[in-house]
Amino acid sequence: MSDFPGYLHSSNFPSRNTVVSFTEDLINCLFPMVGDAEAYVEQQCSANVSLRKQLTEILTPLSKRYELDVPAITDAYLDGLANIKADLIEDAELILEFDPAAYSVEEVILSYPGFYAIVVYRLTHPLYKHNVPILPRMMSELAHSRTGIDINAGAQIGCPFFIDHGTGVVIGETSVIGKNVKIYQGVTLGALAVRKEDAQTKRHPTIEDNVVIYANSTILGGKTVIGHDSIVGGNTWVTESVIPHSVVYTKNQIVVADKKDFTEPLNFII
Repeated sequence: MSDFPGYLHSSNFPSRNTVVSFTEDLINCLFPMVGDAEAYVEQQCSANVSLRKQLTEILTPLSKRYELDVPAITDAYLDGLANIKADLIEDAELILEFDPAAYSVEEVILSYPGFYAIVVYRLTHPLYKHNVPILPRMMSELAHSRTGIDINAGAQIGCPFFIDHGTGVVIGETSVIGKNVKIYQGVTLGALAVRKEDAQTKRHPTIEDNVVIYANSTILGGKTVIGHDSIVGGNTWVTESVIPHSVVYTKNQIVVADKKDFTEPLNFII
């Protein structure tokens, strides 16, 4: 039985509102709206001070319950934001290159839900690697609630990465994704088994470089590898590895009949 007392002690955990504010301030720091270059420099100086204070205030209560070196984690995390931004610009450029409906990098950054989910993932993954509890999941679930895209902070995702449309995408904790991978809506990278005792094992698939996974495909299992430069067609169910340069698809049959010759009753309830 759990020893949960029925309430959350506010001195041990960050509030949801605090985490939302911190996440939004991080994104605004990476891609601020400013008047000119001078204003950008001023904004960055102010943002760094503010983010350091916020992250310290979030991690300090957690450190009372978990062993965290708050100053070291804070320094390492903020020092890494420039590299995160560089990766995100590559992500946005890949989306612009391959989505004919995208007309500028700015449009991708400001409006694309797939890009927003990638931003939050790239911001949470370093916290996950520093063994920060709870905060990465709260940030990830913020993106999940806003976009319908569920990326666990523990996943290892190369750069650049492209999620198109995105609704219903699920990427599990131990997924490994290479560079130049493109994923469409409804794709699941999941586990074949979800036993609690397997929590520390690799449960989710590996997707190598230059793979395209089309809508509503499901790829399961920690030993499943999709070889580089492969295409996984829509509505496929994959539980075994495929070699590089493969094309995976499901054959089905669609019948078109004259309505007057169709004798079976049609009584769909939607």
